[in-house]
Amino acid sequence: MGTVIGIERAVAVKRHAAWLAPVASGWGGLCLLAGLTTAGAWLLAVAAVVFVGVNVVVVHRQRAAHTVLLLASALAWLTGSLLFLLRPEDMSSVPWWFAFLVMTIAAERLEMTRLMRRRPGAQVSLWLLLGALAAGAALSAFSVRAGGVLYGLSLFCLALWLGIFDIARRTVLAQGLARFMAVCLLGGYAWLAVAGWAWIGAALGLPLRDAALHALGLGFIVSMMMGHAPVILPAIARIKLQFGSLFYVPLAVLHLSLIVRLGIGLNDFAWRGTGALLNAVAIALFAAVMVGAAVLWQARHRSGAPKQDRS
Repeated sequence: MGTVIGIERAVAVKRHAAWLAPVASGWGGLCLLAGLTTAGAWLLAVAAVVFVGVNVVVVHRQRAAHTVLLLASALAWLTGSLLFLLRPEDMSSVPWWFAFLVMTIAAERLEMTRLMRRRPGAQVSLWLLLGALAAGAALSAFSVRAGGVLYGLSLFCLALWLGIFDIARRTVLAQGLARFMAVCLLGGYAWLAVAGWAWIGAALGLPLRDAALHALGLGFIVSMMMGHAPVILPAIARIKLQFGSLFYVPLAVLHLSLIVRLGIGLNDFAWRGTGALLNAVAIALFAAVMVGAAVLWQARHRSGAPKQDRS
């Protein structure tokens, strides 16, 4: 995800040096898969340092609440990467890495709320919640129980904030791509709430670590990815997509896979494995749908057929 977000940001700032972040992150991920932990940790740290610099440029060009929050998310990635470099044997980097992704998504949604009339204190309350999230991540390095409880509570409250203030609760009544994005977002917020309670339970010693990590990493973050990809991918890759009802198939499989994995699979390892397999199938299906949508748009465009989206 750091690699993908790094590419998005490099395209936005239009500076060659910005591409060092996604390149280093991508190679770092490959090193970790190959078992080269030290090399991977160094590359991730380099990627995060460059990414922080890129976001400083973004803030310099447009000083706004959401760009400052994007910079804060970059600092969370850097903190997690440095912890992983210095303390690869423990899990203290994990809350920071998730905070990077959660803050990035919150910043993007904060930007969208500018289209709505915000209630007094909405932005301040968001900053307080994300500050508590960062405090929970920091505290987790010293006390897993106290830090985990604060971190999980922050995730749950953030889910409530997004559910109340996000524009998705209005666009879900729209048609076509706008409705699909809203369904992805609202479903993701529900899994974020589940992740918050599961994180608290895991911190208190309950066997909910798998539920916490995957409700957050798949239920929330991948749902957000599915919702934003039809808009972000065309902007980055300079392609166009033909939206259709098939986009809902991988989303439905994703939610079903998580229900299986975190429901009946919570106490049954075989069902948990089935849920994990369906997790992978959902992501593969989404990639296939995206490729098919690009090919379909090209085919219809070349044939002279109408190019409007169809739901």
